[in-house]
Amino acid sequence: MNTRAWIVFLDESGVSLLPQIRRTYAPRGRTPLLRHRLNWKRASMAGALGYHSTDPERGARLCFHLKPGSYDTTALIEVLEQMKVFYRGEQVVLVWDGLSAHWSRAMRAWVAEQDWLTLERLPAYAPELNPVELLWSSLKKRELANLAGDHLADVADATEQGIHRINANPRLPWSFLAHTGLTIHPPHPPNLRKDQGLLRKWILVVDDHVPWGVVI
Repeated sequence: MNTRAWIVFLDESGVSLLPQIRRTYAPRGRTPLLRHRLNWKRASMAGALGYHSTDPERGARLCFHLKPGSYDTTALIEVLEQMKVFYRGEQVVLVWDGLSAHWSRAMRAWVAEQDWLTLERLPAYAPELNPVELLWSSLKKRELANLAGDHLADVADATEQGIHRINANPRLPWSFLAHTGLTIHPPHPPNLRKDQGLLRKWILVVDDHVPWGVVI
């Protein structure tokens, strides 16, 4: 493994127009109600959270992608192409699970041509080792909680707000990384300059009929 690389964890998660039911407050004797259209339209999110193996002072980095439908090998390669631009000139060790699209013949052939990228596999049934799982949990407990949107664009807007919230607080992504049990020095986020840390570039398409692009 390259000892001067970015260690990047990648994971995918799904969201839909069906609300993420969470506990909430209501006046005594009045049960909260969510009204929605029972629409099963789905979108998928991919998040890649990383830190530098020898220089944590460079802060955490987050790449985020949102698209209608689900991810296959072709869509994941598009995500990795965006990561290649984001980490231009850097070496990356990408850690992800055993999803078939992660280790398909087409994926392995593409990775074999990438001199900047090394793949590592998480143990089976060990989501607690992937810090991106905590990012999903944070979004679904806050911005996506009890959201009964009419269109996938409503989900995209709420997700954008959540990513901005996480992006604005370096302690959050750093805590996601530390929660995995990784030994990171310093254990708390460094004092970042304005030009360091998480990339703040958004490309959002809010029309359900137009493919979305990379959003961070």
